[in-house]
Amino acid sequence: MSNQKIIKNPRVRIAPSPTGYFHIGTARTALFNYLVAKKYDGKFILRIEDTDFERSKPEFEKDIIENLKWLGLLWDEGVEMGGPFGPYRQSERLDIYEKYLRELVDKGFAYYCFCTLEELEIKRQEMMSRGVAPVYDGTCRNLSKEEIKKRLKEKKSYVIRFKMPEKEIVVNDLIRGKVKFNTKLIGDFIIAKDFRNPLYNFSVVIDDHEMQINYVIRGEEHLSNTPKQIVLYEALGWELPFFAHLPLILNPDRSKMSKRFGDVSMKDFRKKGYLPQAMINFLVYLGWHPKEKPGESINEIMMLDELIKEFNFFRIQKTGAIFNIEKLNWINTEHIKKLSLDELTSHALPYLKEKFGEQLLSDINFIKKIVDLHRPRIKTLSELTEITSYFFVLPDYEPQLLLWQNMTKEELTNNLDLIYDLLFNLDNQFFTKQQLELIIMPEAEKRGRGSVLWPLRVALSGLKNSAGPFEIMDIIGKTESLRRINLAREKAKQL
Repeated sequence: MSNQKIIKNPRVRIAPSPTGYFHIGTARTALFNYLVAKKYDGKFILRIEDTDFERSKPEFEKDIIENLKWLGLLWDEGVEMGGPFGPYRQSERLDIYEKYLRELVDKGFAYYCFCTLEELEIKRQEMMSRGVAPVYDGTCRNLSKEEIKKRLKEKKSYVIRFKMPEKEIVVNDLIRGKVKFNTKLIGDFIIAKDFRNPLYNFSVVIDDHEMQINYVIRGEEHLSNTPKQIVLYEALGWELPFFAHLPLILNPDRSKMSKRFGDVSMKDFRKKGYLPQAMINFLVYLGWHPKEKPGESINEIMMLDELIKEFNFFRIQKTGAIFNIEKLNWINTEHIKKLSLDELTSHALPYLKEKFGEQLLSDINFIKKIVDLHRPRIKTLSELTEITSYFFVLPDYEPQLLLWQNMTKEELTNNLDLIYDLLFNLDNQFFTKQQLELIIMPEAEKRGRGSVLWPLRVALSGLKNSAGPFEIMDIIGKTESLRRINLAREKAKQL
């Protein structure tokens, strides 16, 4: 780990491509850039890299923006916000790219390449058969101006390649230290399909320079692109930014994270009911950890403002970070515990509305009681919809489920009749958990707890496992409780 310091007022960016849904890796990169900006009094910029015209989609850009806002990673400049170095969408910057592409060609740093895909593939196969690195052989590197004009006049297809100098390039990575690259293994690489169609390694350099980005913090998968970008900076006579490459996010088997092991897009985690503050808390541990203080245990549950205070860039690790879903579930559970009842209900309402409809959720106090009762039982908000349906919809179940162990139909009928009579005579104002326990538990002790409480639970919830019967009755009230017990009495007749 480097012992350098982050300079004051860093300018950092997140530059996702809208070619898919916003995923964990991009979210983690956004978080670390955001933390650097906030910790060191800098600016956090959002740029959309949408020059892959075929794959870029407006819905993916919308997803990126929505999820950054949901996570609380609000940018200082960029798409939607504007700023002094716009436009911040690459598709709106084509004139800028063309200017620099022509400059590189005019100065001899880049050239037209007319080789066809078929020709390149033949050369690649031949090089590989000889055990040579399959790099471009420079066929078009030294074409005369006359030959170039002739081919352009003939409407020959071309790309623009950068003349890679033969040398060793050293990337001074703030996380990995010095990383060396031999340019002979890279060759003359393509920087644009034509003057209006730049490729990633070119456009990213132009944008980072024009937007005065001085810290490029991104995933390790971009490390191999860095030597290509460095030679472009040098050719254009520009100062290099600092580079830092975050560790890969790995599956539990230490393979690169993929959908094979489960969800990777943020929308999937949102749908399952993970809190934004829990996602932030979890993401920061994918490559970073707070410093241990002598005699103190580490507080792993932190809000974003606390993370900014604790954050030290140079505690980011080199080695791959394991994505541990159990750790995420634990962190989410802890954040659920920390929320006030009003906050938790506010987070839970969209999930409940989607499942049960707006009309069933008009009584907010009723909802709060359900949320509060189940808070200790859930790891995610979507679990709330799975275990609370019987509060909103009359439960349906097989009559056999009412029977406790070896109890007879007669015992079941007698116990349900007894419970019904006890509750029927109870005044509404005393229909509370405590009073219900006082009335029913003495009978349960006499007749056997299971034989009384089991059929009561099933009558109320239709489930083997649910909240306790007294808590359920306290929430749904006397009328609904009696209705459900009466329905259970009818079901018992079918046995």
